[in-house]
Amino acid sequence: MISVADLLTNNRIPGNFYAPDVYVRGDLEVGLLENRQGDRLLAVPETLIQAIYSGLDKETGQASRLVLFNCGKWWGKSFYTRFCEQISGYYGTPLADVAMIEFLQALQACWIAHGWGKIDLDQTYQQRGFLIVKTWNSAFARLAPSQNQPVCYLEAGALASFFSRLTGRELHCVQTSCESMGADCNRFLLGLPQRLEPVETMVTHLDHDAIMQQICQSGL
Repeated sequence: MISVADLLTNNRIPGNFYAPDVYVRGDLEVGLLENRQGDRLLAVPETLIQAIYSGLDKETGQASRLVLFNCGKWWGKSFYTRFCEQISGYYGTPLADVAMIEFLQALQACWIAHGWGKIDLDQTYQQRGFLIVKTWNSAFARLAPSQNQPVCYLEAGALASFFSRLTGRELHCVQTSCESMGADCNRFLLGLPQRLEPVETMVTHLDHDAIMQQICQSGL
């Protein structure tokens, strides 16, 4: 609760740091995009995403999945650092002390502001040691070549890195449903690496609900 004393010493009540109308700033004449702190932003065209998928597939074959995942982990590490700096500075408190509702709202707004679609957390299996991250309108899912399994390897790597640093534990991430395969959303399962190892093969022949049922029944 905000006290009168706080209002007298600080005349600004924090709102949405990532509100698109104030977070993203551009200069059309020079083709420059920046965030509200003056950091450069990059607009990635659809053709580049398609070229990344096709180029890696030609150069590395099946290993392209691992390449994209590792690139995502590097990206997720940098994203976590920037997110911490921005939120801690805006609210005037370490990220660890930010209320869960404020953290989630900030993450959702950040995801939208950067053009990555929508994101939400599903804590249904939290007591079993798993966290499910849901995303919608992913460009990576929409533009990837058709496969018989989920294709958002870059996002999976980013989420693994982000939540590993957030929790202080080394986590792995496996995508269990994908918009590219007709799913209602992209689901990413986060947990300890050894517990998710069997899931890597399940995604080729089981849907998300069947995967969760199997790992819960088997006590993984």
